[in-house]
Amino acid sequence: MDELLKENIMGALENVIDPELGIDIVNLGLVYDIDLDEDGVCTVTMTLTSMGCPLGAHIEMDIKRALSDIPQVKETVVNIVWDPPWSKDRMSRYAKIALGIPD
Repeated sequence: MDELLKENIMGALENVIDPELGIDIVNLGLVYDIDLDEDGVCTVTMTLTSMGCPLGAHIEMDIKRALSDIPQVKETVVNIVWDPPWSKDRMSRYAKIALGIPD
């Protein structure tokens, strides 16, 4: 996948807001990797802020909706992983400021 397409996908994912924190999943550092195969299947490898997050299915639906506007993406698969574990260190400076977390 070329860099421009990857940027477009990541930009679309910035519209997916974690309902508990009110910050997008990219700036929270929840997205670990994206891959688009030759058939147009986009796999988003990500984590959640906690293993018991009750809103995982909601976030997954929002991801699929956000990527449906990108013509090259024919199908979206969300792969939730727990390794490496998420920590505040993965958050962008923007997210830390928005949540009042010291940098």
